[in-house]
Amino acid sequence: MLSFKVEGMSCGHCVQSVTQAVQKVAPGAQVAVDLEAGRVEVTGDDRRDALAAAIEEAGYKVAA
Repeated sequence: MLSFKVEGMSCGHCVQSVTQAVQKVAPGAQVAVDLEAGRVEVTGDDRRDALAAAIEEAGYKVAA
């Protein structure tokens, strides 16, 4: 499982956008978004850089 600290998520639309962005890169991955904590957890894919890039392309900042 990979965990990302993501800035800029605040609503259900954000959850949907991030989930869809990750699943475009990793269609079989499971995505769990915690708005309150600002965290995204991805299970089923270990390509951290590709997943982080997809989240950023969706308009969110992945913290280092």
